[in-house]
Amino acid sequence: MTFYLASTSPRRHELLTQMGVFFDVLNVEVDETLLGGESPEDYVQRVALEKAQAGLDALPNDPQAVVLGGDTSVICEGEVFGKPENKAHALEMLMALSGREHQVYSAVSVVDSTRQETRLVKTKVRFKTLTLTECENYWQTGEPLGKAGGYAIQGLGSVLVTGIDGSYTGVVGLPVAETAQLLSVFGVPIWRGLGPDEVSSR
Repeated sequence: MTFYLASTSPRRHELLTQMGVFFDVLNVEVDETLLGGESPEDYVQRVALEKAQAGLDALPNDPQAVVLGGDTSVICEGEVFGKPENKAHALEMLMALSGREHQVYSAVSVVDSTRQETRLVKTKVRFKTLTLTECENYWQTGEPLGKAGGYAIQGLGSVLVTGIDGSYTGVVGLPVAETAQLLSVFGVPIWRGLGPDEVSSR
């Protein structure tokens, strides 16, 4: 059995590595357009599953492959905030999140040739009140580009957050507790390559 991550996201790569999981990376492309009438919960889970399935479909010669796909979206007042298309879009999202509580939905799907499993994690995130100048300065760092909601809680964007209720790693991009549960179901081991000395030093 070979385990694959159907994502080039450095955040998911880092979190799986921290879990002691051995994996190969697949670069997959799926349509992340929100369907008409689709709820945020259904959207995030669908995209995660489609990424995992696309990865599996790319491995016709590996019948023992197990593939993980993930998706994370910011939800504010029922609206899905994806990745900003440009500066104006990023500033619009950041100002909408300013001084308010929003939710981050993070879905993880694991598939093999006979089954598929998906988990959804919801986390509440609270932002401090932002000025337009702060948002513009944050945009200039380059970090908002490619991030759902236009911010990265694990990076410079951490200073925007006053609190969370739920899974921190889910906000980063991969809820590790739920991921570990799914990997156990599919027989994918964690904590590999982490000897006693390395574990105790972390």
